[in-house]
Amino acid sequence: GVTAGRRSRQRSAAAAAAAAAACRRQQRMQPFAGAAAAPAASTENAAALRVVEVDLGDRAYPIYIGQRLLDDGARLRQHIPGNRVLIVTNTTIEKLYLQKCTDALKAADPQLQIDSVVLPDGEEYKNMEVLGKVWDKALQCRLDRGTTFLALGGGVIGDMTGFAAAAYQRGVHFVQVPTTVMSQVDSSVGGKTGVNHPLGKNMIGAFYQPRCVLIDTTTLDSLPPRELASGVSEIVKYGLIRDAELFGWLEQNMGKILARDPEAIAHAVERSCINKAEVVAADEKEGGVRATLNLGHTFGHAIETATGYGTFLHGEAVSIGMVMAADMSVRLGWIDASILERTRALLQACQLPVTPPESMSVSAFKELMAVDKKVQAGKLRLVLLKGPLGGCVVTGDFDPAKLDETLEAFCTH
Repeated sequence: GVTAGRRSRQRSAAAAAAAAAACRRQQRMQPFAGAAAAPAASTENAAALRVVEVDLGDRAYPIYIGQRLLDDGARLRQHIPGNRVLIVTNTTIEKLYLQKCTDALKAADPQLQIDSVVLPDGEEYKNMEVLGKVWDKALQCRLDRGTTFLALGGGVIGDMTGFAAAAYQRGVHFVQVPTTVMSQVDSSVGGKTGVNHPLGKNMIGAFYQPRCVLIDTTTLDSLPPRELASGVSEIVKYGLIRDAELFGWLEQNMGKILARDPEAIAHAVERSCINKAEVVAADEKEGGVRATLNLGHTFGHAIETATGYGTFLHGEAVSIGMVMAADMSVRLGWIDASILERTRALLQACQLPVTPPESMSVSAFKELMAVDKKVQAGKLRLVLLKGPLGGCVVTGDFDPAKLDETLEAFCTH
C-alpha cells in the first residue's frame, strides 16, 4: 500500500509539472496505508502541529495546522512585521473569536496596537461597497504601510481582507486566520483575493500572498453542519483532480469528518493544503495547472450568480458543478461512468446538492459561463476529468454538443 501510495503521488506530481519537488515541507507527508484503512498519520497526536510550506521563493510562507492555535499569539506575532494590526472579521466570528485573537496577540506583545473592523456576514456582502469599510477604518486609524491586515473568518473575509491589503497604500502586510473548512482547505492558501460583481463572481481582485496562514482546527467546532459540508466539497475536489488516494480515504472516512473527529479533520485539512501548496508553487498566477483547482467552478459560479450570492453556499454550488463536469466527461468518453457515480455518492454522503435548482435554465448557464475567468479569446475553457481517478484537463477543445447534452440533462428548461 505504501509503495503504491508513493507511485500515486509521483504521478500526481508529474501531472502538475513536478510541483511536488518545489514544495518544501517542514513535516514529511505521511503515506496512506490504503484507502480502506486509516492513514498512517493516524498514529500521530491530532493536536500535533503540522506545517506545510508554500514555496514561492522569497515570498514563501508557512501554513500552520493544529488545535487551539488561536491561543498561540507568539506564533502569529512573528509574522507581523510592525506594531499595528487591523483585524477584519464578521458579525458571527466577532462574537466567537475576536476577543480570543486580540488577547492572544496582546499577551505575546503588549506594545502591539490592535484595531478591528466588523463586516456583515455572508457572500451577498462580498462587494466593493462593504469592502470600503475596511479602508475607511484603516484611514480613520491612520494606519501606515507597515500595518498588517489580519483576516479572521471564512472565505469571504479572507478574500476581502487580502484585496483590501493589496490595495491599501498599494500594499500592506496580510495574514490569514481561517475559521471554516472552505477557507482552511482552499481559499486562505494561494493569494487569490477579491470581491464579487453583480455580473460575475470574484471578477474584481488581485493575486496577493499572505505572510502566513494559521489554521486552528478547533474553530470548526462552532461551524454549522451546512458550512462544514460546503467546505468538504473542496476536499473532494482535490481527490478528483490530483489525489486519488485522498478520494478513497474520504469514501471510508466521511462519517468521521462529519462527526468532526479531530484526527480525521486534521488529516483532511493537511492533505488539502499540501495539494493546494504544490499547485500554487508550480503556477501562482493561474497560467496553467492552477486552473485545475476550478473543477466544477464554472458551472457553480453560474449557479451562484443566477440565484443571488448567498442563496447557495460556494461549496454547495461547486458540488453541483463537479457532478455536471463529471457527467460531461463521461459523455465525452474521457472517464469511466463509475467515477461519476462515486463522485455523486460521496457528495450526497455529505448532504450536498448534486443537481442545480429548477430555476436554472440552459440559457442562464450559457450566458453566465460565457463571462467565466477561464474564457480565452472568446472561447470557453472547462476543467474536465480525464483518464483514471485523479486526472483532469483544462481545455476548450471539446465537442460543444456534449456540453449542451449535460446542460439539458440537468436543467428542466
